[in-house]
Amino acid sequence: LEERQRKPLSEGMDELPDLDLLTVAQKDELIRMQHGMIVALSAQVEGLTAKLKELEGRLALNSRNSSKPPSSGGYGKHNRAKAKDGADTDKKKSGGQKGHRGHTLKRSEQPDHVVPCPLPSHCDRCQSPLPEGVVVETRQVFDIPRRPPVVTEYQLTEARCGCGKVHRGEFPLGVRAPVQYGPNIKAAVVNLTHHHMIPVARTGALTGELFGLQMSDATVLAIHAEAKVILTPIVTEIGETLKTVPIAHTDETGMHVSGKLHWLHVVATTLLTWIGCHTKRGRQAIDAFGILTAFVGTLVHDGWKTYRDLVCTHALCNAHHLRELTFVFEQLGQAWANRLIDLLTDALDEVKSIGGPLPAERRADYRSRYAEILAEGDTANPRAPRTGKRGRVKQSKARNLLDRLTLYADDVWRFATDHGVPFSNNVAEQAVRMPKVKEKISGGFRTLTGLETFCTIRSYLATLQKQGVNTFDALALAFQGTPLQPRFA
Repeated sequence: LEERQRKPLSEGMDELPDLDLLTVAQKDELIRMQHGMIVALSAQVEGLTAKLKELEGRLALNSRNSSKPPSSGGYGKHNRAKAKDGADTDKKKSGGQKGHRGHTLKRSEQPDHVVPCPLPSHCDRCQSPLPEGVVVETRQVFDIPRRPPVVTEYQLTEARCGCGKVHRGEFPLGVRAPVQYGPNIKAAVVNLTHHHMIPVARTGALTGELFGLQMSDATVLAIHAEAKVILTPIVTEIGETLKTVPIAHTDETGMHVSGKLHWLHVVATTLLTWIGCHTKRGRQAIDAFGILTAFVGTLVHDGWKTYRDLVCTHALCNAHHLRELTFVFEQLGQAWANRLIDLLTDALDEVKSIGGPLPAERRADYRSRYAEILAEGDTANPRAPRTGKRGRVKQSKARNLLDRLTLYADDVWRFATDHGVPFSNNVAEQAVRMPKVKEKISGGFRTLTGLETFCTIRSYLATLQKQGVNTFDALALAFQGTPLQPRFA
């Protein structure tokens, strides 16, 4: 016992010692040791708890509370996103909404074919001959003709004058080869691949099944290249026009070319869409395009720093803010986030009701409540202390959101202060949606030239679609040598 009491307590601590055999000093040492272990375990538990919350937050991300696309959320109804203006789409009835004109099949006043449904020649009761009947009801069937393609042959003639000079006719503009495709079938090919996002091989198969003109991949791609040459001047003019518009939207998304990541950039308005591609995402790409560097109006975007560095007025996308606030409220249980959602959507409803910016006193009221809610959020989300390591200290999602909402408050409320500035960046997000659909269906592009061609043609088609123009008719005119010019203002 005396020998054990003379040894340090830290020796032989594989199991708890008998307290009756310890001196007072050893008991004090044991308490200090246990306290140190408790402190270390508490710190470890705190760190693991924070990590668990972070991982749970990642698993809880969906299109309602983050920028993840709806397609990533599975089939659960809770993964469906709210509308861009904050309205909950779950409250809407299925089908056409109130005020929607609708599209339905209507009777034709001049049918192409009339097929009578004849009466029997005699009455089936008395066997007497029946008189001529009268039409009491008609039904119409709309269908497309199933016929081979129309082949037009151009015959060039020549004649020799009595003086000896030979005169030859001229083929029409665009008729350059002994056998070639016409403008309508070319328009159909481009419309299928770049408007309806059908892959190249399936487009060639469809032209064979529907029109009797089976095409190889090389033929389809050659038609794409021809369309790019025709439409490039128009798309260039769209880009030049976007430099001078008062309000523009911008966004970017990754696209794969031969397995390597490239970047698709969008600049758009409610009337125009310009799409370009580059190997870089940041300022190098923006400088190469030259559109946003010359822009001096109000730029609506998601707050990415590269956009913020541009010399123009900025407006932040509040649809992003609503999704992030939904995450803070639903996953972190912070009530201030829900109140801020209500505040922003109430302000949006008021802007819509009066059809323009809010009066000064209403803006002041909203900004005062906005500051109070952010102060509550600051209390609930203290800034992480410095650890002594170099660089920025990693903050929580809620903390980063609060910093953005505080630092760029004027840009958050731009929709309520500047005429015509929208609540969200929906215009740009819609422009990048269809290219992502194209990538999902086709699996990316094989060459950078293919992506560049897609960007040019898609810019033209997306612009015409916004302006209510039939894209097939416009493409047919383009292949005839008279491309339709979109409205630029």
